[in-house]
Amino acid sequence: MESSQRRKSGLNLPAGMNETSLRLETSSPSSPCSSSFRSISISSPRMISSLSSPSSSKSTICSDRFIPCRSSSRLHTFGLMEKESPAKEGGNEAYCRLLKSELFGSDFGSCFSPAGQGSPMSPNKNMLRFKTEHSGPNSPYSPSILGHDSGFSSEASTPPKPPRKVPKTPHKVLDAPSLQDDFYLNLVDWSSQNVLAVGLGTCVYLWTASNSKVTKLCDLGPNDSVCAVQWTREGSYISIGTNLGQVQVWDGTQCKKVRTVGGHQTRTGVLAWNSRILSSGSRDRNILQHDLRVSSDYVSKLVGHKSEVCGLKWSHDDRELASGGNDNQLLVWNQHSQQPILKLTEHTAAVKAIAWSPHQSNLLASGGGTADRCIRFWNTTNGHQLNNIDTGSQVCNLSWSKNVNEIVSTHGYSQNQIMVWKYPSMAKVATLTGHSFRVLYLAMSPDGQTIVTGAGDETLRFWNVFPSVKTPTPVKDTGLWSLGRTYIR
Repeated sequence: MESSQRRKSGLNLPAGMNETSLRLETSSPSSPCSSSFRSISISSPRMISSLSSPSSSKSTICSDRFIPCRSSSRLHTFGLMEKESPAKEGGNEAYCRLLKSELFGSDFGSCFSPAGQGSPMSPNKNMLRFKTEHSGPNSPYSPSILGHDSGFSSEASTPPKPPRKVPKTPHKVLDAPSLQDDFYLNLVDWSSQNVLAVGLGTCVYLWTASNSKVTKLCDLGPNDSVCAVQWTREGSYISIGTNLGQVQVWDGTQCKKVRTVGGHQTRTGVLAWNSRILSSGSRDRNILQHDLRVSSDYVSKLVGHKSEVCGLKWSHDDRELASGGNDNQLLVWNQHSQQPILKLTEHTAAVKAIAWSPHQSNLLASGGGTADRCIRFWNTTNGHQLNNIDTGSQVCNLSWSKNVNEIVSTHGYSQNQIMVWKYPSMAKVATLTGHSFRVLYLAMSPDGQTIVTGAGDETLRFWNVFPSVKTPTPVKDTGLWSLGRTYIR
């Protein structure tokens, strides 16, 4: 009956209330407010107590409000008030205790300083600082299981790895008489069979690293001189560029000349092999492509530089050839085009130092001469410059490590130093000094751990700069026992 009355009246009233308990009052006409404003009042005080006290109602009323219980919130772990400001003189200690009890609950009295020594309204600066709780003995994360140092705090982190140690002195020094001090020549190369080739004056010498045996490969005679040496990737044949513009190919194991090809008008100062093509750069500004399987001297000529070609490197996949010249240009060629696919002109000095990354395709590094001093990194897919580092000295050579993502550079004016860099951060790993002239020549051992540098001071110096592939542990310094010089001829 009661529910039917509610439906007739159109009002949704709580249990225990009837329609007569509500009274609508309309404001008098004399009131300044409009007669459309009305108020609802409850006529019986007894109904107020029945509404505000759910326990007096027979049915359960669900609320959408959630009032947390402080006793289960573990507020003590956050150390809200470890140190409190001094209480004001004349403060009521009983009132403070009562206020703490009302605000924080009686169970959290241990979180505060003794009564009378602090105010609950003055927290310290470490508000909401989390404190690690100590687990009970039955917890799976008990220190007895994980140890005292185990935890999940961000403060517990692994100590930083110490920087890799690079010996500051060469472990071997070879005398190299008549090693020319000429920026545009390339007179040192290390084969994949662990044999070092060095051009000294009119002769080429081979130094076998495994037994330090020195072999004289050839002598060009009094009318010519060696300008470049370059091993094939297999390490069995070596090409020699001469001052007269010839390119000779020798069998390094039998010390026998295989072939001589021509085509250049003047000295051939740089050579580069891919799997089947030998490229040669000359002072005549041309790059010739030689295929030893055919009878002609060269199969194609690449014309693009306006001055002597002094840098030449094939990419590891044999698809692109990078060339640098005394015209400050860095050009990139492909196998099928007679014109460069990229012309990079940001360098302001001769570009001799060129290196392709073995870790990332289409990543090329180049270095500029004295007026430039910069190492630049390029994406040869789109020609964008990725980074530019001013080294402070003439960049003579660049070589990527095969074992780690690092690059080594050698320098001339004015520091004559050797620098090892991490890529891509270009943080310095080591700076090595020892040469008294420009470090014009650079080659790397087959295992990728050792580099050899040559300079006009007529010395070859061997440095351990990179870790091995399998065990990248710091290289131990070999000390001074190996600094005694050996003659390469």
